Amino acid sequence: MLQDGLEEWGIIELQGDLEVRGNQIMSGQFIGDLCFDKYGKPILIIGHHILHGKEQALEKPFAVLQKRLHDHETTDEDDIPNETNLDVSNISMSRTILDSTISIEHKTAQRTEYYVQAIVKRKIIFKSRPKPIIANVAKKV
Repeated sequence: MLQDGLEEWGIIELQGDLEVRGNQIMSGQFIGDLCFDKYGKPILIIGHHILHGKEQALEKPFAVLQKRLHDHETTDEDDIPNETNLDVSNISMSRTILDSTISIEHKTAQRTEYYVQAIVKRKIIFKSRPKPIIANVAKKV
């Protein structure tokens, strides 16, 4: 948490592609385990592969925004143009005119708001190719 009450998120940057078996969708799927060694270096384990990375601060922080559309009741003081005296002979049946006319009749307007959900200040970079994890088997001769 930052001092403004916002969460601090991070970016994980991988080189190459992640592939899934079959026709599965990756959205919402578990990818791997991210941990840090005793020196603070990030380690990502995906299946039977291990990646070693480094943490880096971003030059400019990113804001993670969520867009919300709100319909709200308007009053006469709102900034909706008064188009009730339109000349019907000059109006084409375009969707824009129709939508704005319906909005005026119902006295509603759509307002777009953006909420800051988190700030991204750091990223973890995995540049090297993944190395296979091989179990050490004792050799007895």
